[in-house]
Amino acid sequence: MTDHHDPTAKVWRPSRRRLAARARALTQARWFALTVLCLILANAALLGAETYSGVAEGWYKWLRLAEHLCLAAFTVEILLRACAHADRPRDFFRDPWNLFDLAVVVSAFLPVVRENGTVLRLLRLARVLRTARFLPQLRTFMIAVGRSLPGTFSFLIVGALLLYVYAMVGWVFFADHDPGHFGSLGRAVLTLFLLMTLDGLGDAVHAGLEISRWSILYYASYVLLASFVLVNVLIGVVISSLDEARELERVQDETRTPAEPPPATTLDEARELRERITTARQALDDLEASLQRLPARQPREAEGTVPSPSGYT
Repeated sequence: MTDHHDPTAKVWRPSRRRLAARARALTQARWFALTVLCLILANAALLGAETYSGVAEGWYKWLRLAEHLCLAAFTVEILLRACAHADRPRDFFRDPWNLFDLAVVVSAFLPVVRENGTVLRLLRLARVLRTARFLPQLRTFMIAVGRSLPGTFSFLIVGALLLYVYAMVGWVFFADHDPGHFGSLGRAVLTLFLLMTLDGLGDAVHAGLEISRWSILYYASYVLLASFVLVNVLIGVVISSLDEARELERVQDETRTPAEPPPATTLDEARELRERITTARQALDDLEASLQRLPARQPREAEGTVPSPSGYT
């Protein structure tokens, strides 16, 4: 339990505030964000260069050195962001982007990750996603994608049911005449999935017309439901989630920078103001008490007769 009378605690709190203020001013600077963004892009370029065997073999030592420098820079960055919340440590962990950055940086130091080249490359690839932190439009889009997942899941369920029903109908009517496309449930689902993108629709319609003229109803109804209705529903879900993400981002921008704690001069001014209010309140109480004694004199003055200058009443 923190002792409020501990002098070391009184010294430590202002020190944390000063550290947080300096780190916050540094991390919120435009040049700092641009520097980190350039480091992320440089890390992505290094990762792409390693895919060329000639470059990876000839420049192996330099590539490793550049990777270590990028990791050191990212570590310093996350430490500065943590110092910016030294006076409010919980706020650092409430930001999902801080948690993502912390997980990406800390995972690179784990022995299991460093020994596995595939996992390490995927982890370095995840750093590229950090560009969303410095690009507001991309950040809004990623938030919209995350918020659209429940609606997208419902869309996938409806789409799977539609595929299954039409695949079974196609297998019943076209399995004998067109086994290459409808010979089994799996082939029918694959055929209909490709038709959802309108790929090969003309060939499928011509093949169906050779079997029966009524097949045009099958393909027309499926294309209408799968390619137009369901896709438009998915677009509507994404657009609605994008609007929600923009509104959420706007609210977060308004509340992202909390009010700074008042400095010592402001506390002294507040204490002096309270003393003035107390003095003014005491003066008002004295004035009220003096006013309450006035009505007791007024009746006697009203009952008495005020003498005229001539002495007559």
